[in-house]
Amino acid sequence: MLKRLIAMATLLFTIVIAFAQTGNIKGVIKTSDGQPAEFVNVELKGAAKMHATNSDGEYEIKNVKPGAYTIVVSYAGLKTQEQNVEVKAGETATSNFTLSENATQIEGVIINSHRAKTSSDYASKMPLKNLENSQVYNVVSADLMKQQGTTNFDDALNNVPGIHKLWESTGRGYGDGAAYYSLRGFEAQATIVNGLPGVTSGSLDPSNIEKIEVIKGPSGTLFGSSLISYGGFVNTVTKKPYADFGGEIDYIAGSFGLNRITADINTPLDKEKKVLLRVNAAYHSENNFQDAGFRDAVFLAPTLSYKVNDRLSFDISTEFMQEEKTNPMMLFLGRNTPLQFKNLAELNYNRNLSLTSNDLSINNPRYNLQAQMKYKLSDKWTSQTVLSRCTSGSDGYYSYLYDNENGTGQFSLWVSKQKAHTNTSDIQQNFIGDFKIGSVRNRMVIGLDYFERNIIDNSTGYAWVENVTPQGDVNYIYPYTGDTLAPISLSKQSVDNALAPTGISNSNSKDETMSAYVADIVNITPKLIATASIRADYFHVINGYNQTGFSPKFGLVYQLLKDKISVFGNYMNGFKNVAPSQADDPTDTLPPTIQTFKPEHVNQMEFGIKTELSEKLNATLSFYDAKVANVVIAIPGTVFSSQGGEVESKGVELDLNANPVKGLNVITGFSYNDSKVIKGDDANVWLETGRRPIYSGPKTMANFWATYDFSNKLKGFGIGFGGNYSSELAILDSKVTGTFVLPSYTVLNASVYYNVNKFRLALNVDNVTNKDYFTGYSTINPQKPRNVVVTLGYKF
Repeated sequence: MLKRLIAMATLLFTIVIAFAQTGNIKGVIKTSDGQPAEFVNVELKGAAKMHATNSDGEYEIKNVKPGAYTIVVSYAGLKTQEQNVEVKAGETATSNFTLSENATQIEGVIINSHRAKTSSDYASKMPLKNLENSQVYNVVSADLMKQQGTTNFDDALNNVPGIHKLWESTGRGYGDGAAYYSLRGFEAQATIVNGLPGVTSGSLDPSNIEKIEVIKGPSGTLFGSSLISYGGFVNTVTKKPYADFGGEIDYIAGSFGLNRITADINTPLDKEKKVLLRVNAAYHSENNFQDAGFRDAVFLAPTLSYKVNDRLSFDISTEFMQEEKTNPMMLFLGRNTPLQFKNLAELNYNRNLSLTSNDLSINNPRYNLQAQMKYKLSDKWTSQTVLSRCTSGSDGYYSYLYDNENGTGQFSLWVSKQKAHTNTSDIQQNFIGDFKIGSVRNRMVIGLDYFERNIIDNSTGYAWVENVTPQGDVNYIYPYTGDTLAPISLSKQSVDNALAPTGISNSNSKDETMSAYVADIVNITPKLIATASIRADYFHVINGYNQTGFSPKFGLVYQLLKDKISVFGNYMNGFKNVAPSQADDPTDTLPPTIQTFKPEHVNQMEFGIKTELSEKLNATLSFYDAKVANVVIAIPGTVFSSQGGEVESKGVELDLNANPVKGLNVITGFSYNDSKVIKGDDANVWLETGRRPIYSGPKTMANFWATYDFSNKLKGFGIGFGGNYSSELAILDSKVTGTFVLPSYTVLNASVYYNVNKFRLALNVDNVTNKDYFTGYSTINPQKPRNVVVTLGYKF
């Protein structure tokens, strides 16, 4: 025993002596504008030691033998730098670097190298690393969209687990003309730009998008209730100016008459590079894959930044969109009687028919302005004042096909001439702090928010035009009387004549929300982080009703390995304002009763794990359970309603980004969602007890995309392959209607590209196997067949 103790002591002494005869090197690498540079390689020449900086730009090389060394700092796409350093036994040498590139340029290099940016300035309304955030969010970068030949916003979201397109943008008014998605089992729209309101009645153009953040879970605490979903929200982050002259021009051509030109030009406007301008523009022209239908759009987005001094800066970003298109024709299944068709085979829909006319188009102009002033009050506090103004319009013809529900197997074509505008204004004042109380670090945001929305609707009513079968057969038998009416052609003049008797709406609705919120992120220890926040909302409908809502949020993060692996849990709350309803006496002997309600609330519990193992593996695995209470449901046997309804949505999501070998990048995701109405109405297609809500999307989804960049003789060449899987989708499921299920599908995509000097040539083929597939939301919406896109780009 004694010999063993002596041997162990000798070994320990030897190790201590060995360590005492070595030294360490540490340092910080920053960009030219003072921001930490993450993922930068730090190599010690002659010592076979290499490290990468963490998210704070820090590195440390341990156990270096004494002597003179050269430190080499490098990153693909950046200028290599070197410094000499002297290492002494038992001491730590310091060697710091400042890169010639600024933070925006570094971010671009990181994205182009497939490495995900690991922080968001928007998810928590303050800069916060992903590993420190108890909330889950997924990011789609501009470079990923470029690799996939993405020309529309909806396709970009195919890279995010847990979100599914229910139907495309219709362009109609009433403030709901944008595309609808299911997000963690709840319906959602893309209504947030740079963390501020950015509504649209049409499509969003990807040319000005730096990245798309899909921020998961009810986020009422920091973002209120007016524009977000219980499942989360989609935040579009636009491109920002940087300090050098540069840009890119792309021409994209493809199937179905696609012609698209985009330009991205950046330039400083003064010698000191304090005033910077970046302009993104796009022209898009494309036909539908069916026998009629088109979309033409012009987009312009100038952005100006002005750094007055080290304390004060201004940013102004604008977006102008002029879009004309035919709305995609959707077949609305009947919601009040047993279904005429129980599956796609019985429907026998000829998906090559648009069942519409190019003459019946709709314009969706959009204007978005955002202005921000940042003022550094002290080393610990910053004031952020932001203003957002958005106008979105619908001007033209909106048409749809609705099941006649009379057993004839026909649909009625209904048309309205839309004339509507949605105007939103938002003013926020945030105070963002990073300070210590004793030894405990606090990061805090204190904010006030005023949001106003005005929807003006001067649209016509709806006119019946014709009956049509899913095979395209037409007749003019009015379904409600059986009379045969005079034919109406699908032209503007004929439809205008049919619409004349329907009248013009004169609706002008206004609402406003005044809010106050506070959030504090506390480093209890360097590895243990707690989040607590609360919001108070006062919602007011002009000449209507008022409601007050409160929303708390709590989170906990523990980093098992600092800056590499963290486990997290959160409790999040969201709410929705519920309008009063009128209950009419069926005997007409008593005056109507006005019922008022409290806001509807959702409470979510979530836990999971996040990893950021340098560039090799970034992943998030999470489990969530969200329960909605205070849902308004009917009281059986009466004309009244109560707030006794409950809906639950729970599931698991995985998002993974890996670089297993040099040149290979893999992005994959998986989601499973189990949604159910716990307590609702009987025979209500939207809220029937025990059923899965039809807005919940597919139960199971998966996404995959892999690229490989060749080296050596094939340097510059790359290939990509991936696709999406969706399980079957019940677009109607009710005792009254029965069930209509869209089958599951797998869609595969591929690409090949070549980058040489400043040129880029790419070929993308989407839906390689020409899969017939559909999506819907009590509707049937056919999706694109196989299509080819060719891109030629020049960067300067």
